[in-house]
Amino acid sequence: MTLSGLLRTVVDAAPFRAIAEIAGRPGSESVTVIAPRALQPFVAAALAAPSPIGAGMPLLIAAATGREAEDLATSLRALLPDRNVVVFPSWETLPHERLSPSSDTVGRRVAILRRLAHPDSADRLVQPVDVVVASIRAILQPMAAGLGDVEPVRLTVDSTADLTETVQHLVDMGYDRVDLVERRGQLAVRGGILDVFPPAEEHPLRVEFWGDSVEEIRSFAVTDQRSLELAPDGVFAAPVRELLLTPEVRDRARRLAEGVPVLSDMCEQLAQGICVEGMEALTPVLVGSMTTLLEVM
Repeated sequence: MTLSGLLRTVVDAAPFRAIAEIAGRPGSESVTVIAPRALQPFVAAALAAPSPIGAGMPLLIAAATGREAEDLATSLRALLPDRNVVVFPSWETLPHERLSPSSDTVGRRVAILRRLAHPDSADRLVQPVDVVVASIRAILQPMAAGLGDVEPVRLTVDSTADLTETVQHLVDMGYDRVDLVERRGQLAVRGGILDVFPPAEEHPLRVEFWGDSVEEIRSFAVTDQRSLELAPDGVFAAPVRELLLTPEVRDRARRLAEGVPVLSDMCEQLAQGICVEGMEALTPVLVGSMTTLLEVM
């Protein structure tokens, strides 16, 4: 459902025109707007809507919780059907818990970071982002720098790719190699067939190789592993871990295992390139630099 007509009516009011005008001035200072909660989507839409309706500004909107962020994004998509509105989720785990965030959450986060770092208007999967809505926790949570620069695995029918190199790239991005793909973040190889479950897909994907050529890409059912319909967009597999076990990270893990005995078991596995549950808690000491969504924007 689109409410773009309602937005045009609302932003014609003098207060909304003033907000858009002040915010659109070069070097404009901050503006404090006091209004009922119900008007929040309209104020944000007035800033993000393209001229002459609004100011046409890229926005980062802070919400109190993840649920409020989802609700606000839903309202903005109805008001701004032609703008790309995304929700940047926070981890469902605390930063120092010995639990890893789900591959679904990590995949959504990294895909958005990729779109912010390397937007491409001609590619539907990496369209530029106009509005990012996030909870305070998601905005302030530190994360490894450079995640948006990690090249995802892209496969389409008739494209060429080396199967061995593709599998290694997926493993380097945190995918688990298993005998049977059942969950997001897993991959399996049988002869010239690659099964992979990217975090953004509803179903896992089956890629059939003929030598280095991709012959066919279909989704398949987890329950009985039977192939389903063709996948017209091919494979877009973003990382499913925010701590990637690069040679530098492995070396730091090896040295950390020697210096901090209580972490030796986990760090020794990381040094061998083995992903461990809860390893993200060590991100600040294993990566070169950290950043936040606010700095990325």
